[in-house]
Amino acid sequence: MAKKELFEADLQSAATVFKALGHPARLAILKYLAECKSCISGDISEELPLGRTTVNQHLKELRDLGFIRGEISGVKVNYCIDEAQTREMKKKIMAFLDTIGDCKCCECE
Repeated sequence: MAKKELFEADLQSAATVFKALGHPARLAILKYLAECKSCISGDISEELPLGRTTVNQHLKELRDLGFIRGEISGVKVNYCIDEAQTREMKKKIMAFLDTIGDCKCCECE
């Protein structure tokens, strides 16, 4: 049994989301796609200071988690934010943050 399996399913799920969001390149990709407000067909690596192979690896991570969709159109892939999945991810993130709440153990202000 892997050590992460010792933790509750909701914590494992939150950790997966946070891990995917834990790299600035992935955040930049999400931000870029959100700002475009449309599907992008073309080379996203032109928008980032990374090589095409590295960008493709980050796109795969985001696609595997469901933050983005990638649909093949000819020789290109159209990338879009998956709005339904993104809403679900926001719920998971907010649910986790709500569980830790504000510090009530001391005078932290």
